Amino acid sequence: MMSGTSCSNINPHTLSGLKPNGHQVSGSGNDKGCYFQMPLHYPRYRKTDYETMPEWKLDCLLTQYGLPVTGDLTQKRKFAMGAFLWPSQNE
Repeated sequence: MMSGTSCSNINPHTLSGLKPNGHQVSGSGNDKGCYFQMPLHYPRYRKTDYETMPEWKLDCLLTQYGLPVTGDLTQKRKFAMGAFLWPSQNE
């Protein structure tokens, strides 16, 4: 399982039994190991960094934040810039 994977069947009651790192505190053993661990730092790249970033690095960054890693390189760059740049940085 990749880090940042999300589960569509998680409800708020399930989330209340999680530690800050996303691991379950207790369970019956029947629960699937589905969790998300937020990275400690927000990416500090500029628009020009995303425009020249190699695809493997974009894939790693998006995966680290649990975001979709689909589409071609142009689509991934556009998605990363939309997700991580403030509107004033995107001009």
